[in-house]
Amino acid sequence: MIENSNLISDNIDLNNPNFYNNRELSWLSFNERVLEEAIDERNPLLERLKFLAIFSSNSDEFFMVRVAGLKDQVKAGFNRPENKAGLTPREQLEKISNLNHRIVTLQDRVFTETLLPMLYHEGFQFLAIEQLSSEQMEFLKERFETYILPVLTPMAIDAYRPFPMLLNKSLNLAVLLKKPNSKKEMLAIVQVPGVLTRFIAVPSQNEKSQFILLEDVISHFLYKLFKGYSVLSVSPFRITRNADLTIHEEGSSDLLREIEKELKKRKSGSAVRLEMQKGKMSEKVLAFLLDVLELKQRDVYAFNGPLDLTFLFKFYSVIGAEHDYLINETLVPQPPEDLVNDEDIFEAILKKDIFLHHPYESFQPIIDFISAAADDPHVLAIKQTLYRVSGDSPIIHALARAAENGKQVTVLVELKARFDEENNIQWAKKLEKAGVHVIYGITALKTHSKITLVVRHDENNIQRFVHLGTGNYNDTTAKLYTDMGLLTCDENFGIDATNFFNYLSGYSEKPKWNYLSTAPFEIRETFLQLIDEEISYHRETGNGKIIAKMNSLTDKPIIMKLYEASQAGVSIELIIRGICCLRPGIEGVSDNIIVRSIVDRFLEHSRLFYFRHGGKDSIYLSSADWMTRNMEKRIEILFPIIDERIKTRIKNILEITLRDNVKARQQDKDGNYSYVKKRDHEIDVQSQLIFYHMAAKYFEDN
Repeated sequence: MIENSNLISDNIDLNNPNFYNNRELSWLSFNERVLEEAIDERNPLLERLKFLAIFSSNSDEFFMVRVAGLKDQVKAGFNRPENKAGLTPREQLEKISNLNHRIVTLQDRVFTETLLPMLYHEGFQFLAIEQLSSEQMEFLKERFETYILPVLTPMAIDAYRPFPMLLNKSLNLAVLLKKPNSKKEMLAIVQVPGVLTRFIAVPSQNEKSQFILLEDVISHFLYKLFKGYSVLSVSPFRITRNADLTIHEEGSSDLLREIEKELKKRKSGSAVRLEMQKGKMSEKVLAFLLDVLELKQRDVYAFNGPLDLTFLFKFYSVIGAEHDYLINETLVPQPPEDLVNDEDIFEAILKKDIFLHHPYESFQPIIDFISAAADDPHVLAIKQTLYRVSGDSPIIHALARAAENGKQVTVLVELKARFDEENNIQWAKKLEKAGVHVIYGITALKTHSKITLVVRHDENNIQRFVHLGTGNYNDTTAKLYTDMGLLTCDENFGIDATNFFNYLSGYSEKPKWNYLSTAPFEIRETFLQLIDEEISYHRETGNGKIIAKMNSLTDKPIIMKLYEASQAGVSIELIIRGICCLRPGIEGVSDNIIVRSIVDRFLEHSRLFYFRHGGKDSIYLSSADWMTRNMEKRIEILFPIIDERIKTRIKNILEITLRDNVKARQQDKDGNYSYVKKRDHEIDVQSQLIFYHMAAKYFEDN
């Protein structure tokens, strides 16, 4: 029986809000760590610019989903405190605004005061209109008239033409106009076309490469759009809208069509943020925008530099391609250690379980695994869950080819993968046309598990090959995210995989598993039991140890159980990249818990869990974070590592990760993060680079 008391030793109430970080504020703290990478002088210049772009992209999604959700709660009159840090939706919005304004101001300063001067030093200059030479102005005039003007659409606002429904995340220019000899001012909106590149290279007057932003060019030549009117002011602004989908699954006969319908609304949801440029926004226009968009002053973010720094992704690609000294050295994924000398993927799996550590080890064997299954005449069936895949996915092509080759192919597609819905709908239709049996998941749950089953016959035997992983079947992100995977033909895994897919595709009670644990709910109970067992082992041996690595930790029952383990004396080390609602180092509550976060060139994405268990070393991998949504609202898989050889590798990975003193930050008892301090004479340990060099050296030596 698992204990679940809220009152532990010394009458400490573990429901105390002071023991928890608010989810949204913890996320902002993570994004601030992303911003630190733009500040870190050890990173090459263009990498620092890319981190600014990542910061901006992250912020967009945060406002479109999290802030939008809180605003919806306030509008609905919901004012109940959340169940950890005890903040109401209004209080959260206020604290988000205060913290985010400070962080965004820092972002703006990093770009304008630090990185732009560094770009100038390296021979790259962003020009203002007033800095242009006559030759450059003539070049831009021709460019505007031939290439930009035909794409622009001025939208007048008057009694007959109301304020237009501006697209989410679009950059716009609010133009105040008046006719000569008239006192009446008029307003028009011109959208900066998203189809055009935000920066334009202009003929240089010196040895520097010079650029100007698209919105500055349009602003300067706007008078050509409004002949007969005087342009009084041009105010650049950007709107972020509520983009969270409301999907009515109950009663929907066609989930795919329901999501397609909701996707059309995403671009025009209610506004949640207004961004503007300092010194360029007319007070009249600002007052009008706040009124028509139903926003408050706290929803306004003002910048000295340009709006929407996501254009730096493109700038990074263009400039980095010709100036590789300004970017990180490319780390080419290596052949996996367990597959260096094997050519036939099925023969290799029959010999031993195969462990894969991405992106240091290549994702290609997973593509080869699916592709080989598609073409192998001995393969009878392929079953797979897909959450996010790349645009032109080789896995999708292989699955379609397998169906065309007459194999039984079943794919569970998650149509509700946020911001990938449209992509998933397109290739779901493609798979169905090829003859694949496509399942669209289970009502009210997202299928987030990563599993593939290949059924093969060899003479008179049926063989089951299984892949389980912590990351998506996406060959693009597999080069950017750290993840782990297992290829096995272990019969118990094979039976579990068969039962898992049958459970999802048919009518069946949840099976009894040999190895797997699944969500909703079951994985949480498994973790609570594992932590309870570690407490018991600690009472016997005195050396209880838990190490857990994940993206985020928000689940209160698990946090409370970790607090209980800490109070019992168990040593707990958590490696959590993003949100962490647990607060370490609180006397009598979490003294024995350390929380670290690593933000580096690759996105830390793997979920792995270690319990010493008196020396038995129980190790699990999972598709699930310790988040309430993963425990209750998603279909997830937790699976054990059985092979002692792989256990040893994973323990070594954890040990190196915990020694990181270059990109690791540590959380204090107040929820604040700071870089891990190096001891005297301690060498630099940058775990991601170490893992890559380990993979490269193994390949060279073998």
